[in-house]
Amino acid sequence: MTDKIVLGQYLPSDSVIHRLDPRTKLLILVAFTIGSMHLQAITGYIAASVLAGGQLLLSRISLRLLLRALRPILLILLLPMVYHLLFNQEGIGKELFALWRILLLVSLALILTLTTKPLDLAKGLEQLCKPLTRLGVPVEALALTVMLAIRFIPTITQELDRILVAQQARGYDIKDTKGLNRIQAYIQLVIPLHATTLARAEQLAMTIEARAYGNGKGRTSYRVLKYTPLDYAAGGIMITYILLGILLER
Repeated sequence: MTDKIVLGQYLPSDSVIHRLDPRTKLLILVAFTIGSMHLQAITGYIAASVLAGGQLLLSRISLRLLLRALRPILLILLLPMVYHLLFNQEGIGKELFALWRILLLVSLALILTLTTKPLDLAKGLEQLCKPLTRLGVPVEALALTVMLAIRFIPTITQELDRILVAQQARGYDIKDTKGLNRIQAYIQLVIPLHATTLARAEQLAMTIEARAYGNGKGRTSYRVLKYTPLDYAAGGIMITYILLGILLER
């Protein structure tokens, strides 16, 4: 099951997207999200798809891996489509465009996590949100929380694998159950999974406290983030896309 969960994992590579500054990738994701929320014309959706496809090619992430990551999300998003097919066929067009938009946003978010180390992502988010410290926002703690939340996704999946293996060692295989019994068996896994996750979280909190992390203010970093000409080129491409999107929508 660990191999099926892609979100939160980092794939090391030397691609163009990997070499971008994490702040650049975060800004591109934010700009793409804001621009996608205003898409209405089919030409705008095509331009957004071309941009997302270009990032996928430059990141050297296989399309099969991306589709595998999108599969659980796609199953959930198809439920409204089934509703419109059965009861409201006039809303199928709008639902298709909404599904298209969400898949584009999720795809870029997956590319971000797959090409950025969690620590670099937290550092980039912290520096981008630095001005909010004047308003009393705990930026350092917020960035650490986001990084840990992303990193804990594969960790929780590993814990679930361990529970399933332990059940198989005792002669019980959840795959042998069918129908409602399998659903009930998976629900029963929530309790041990919750307990092990809380134990991991408590251990992590003690580790952070033992290293005197505190609230993170004034903490120095060995690696200093710096923009390169590649980041400025990526920013220029994103600005061009936004201007092109405005033109196409008009």
